[in-house]
Amino acid sequence: MPLKLLEATVSSFDGVFEKFRSEAAENKANLILFLADKDPATSLSWCPDCVRAEPVIYKKLEASSDDIALLRAYVGDRPTWRNPKHPWRVEPRFKLTGVPTLIRWDNDTVKGRLEDHEAHLENKIETLVEK
Repeated sequence: MPLKLLEATVSSFDGVFEKFRSEAAENKANLILFLADKDPATSLSWCPDCVRAEPVIYKKLEASSDDIALLRAYVGDRPTWRNPKHPWRVEPRFKLTGVPTLIRWDNDTVKGRLEDHEAHLENKIETLVEK
């Protein structure tokens, strides 16, 4: 199975991230996708950019024959994400400014990223995976 999916919330992230990091050497690419939570009423993300980017990202990653790990990290509901002290906004490794953000994680550091305005572009996703 080329695409390995892990999921985390703000509260479960540290434990899931350790598992992600411990298995990183087994994969050609290790990616973290920071997303807005889904609205329980609609089953869609409250973030329109996430709704637009998610299917494109999954299509590109699932089409790859390489082993890719994807950690989906959900930032919370809109008020939680809007807080300037949100843990992933202030975390020095990630410094998130928007969602979705797709990060290439190599050798325990960020090696590339696609911000919210470009995370849906197929050619940019391909370039990030191929780095």
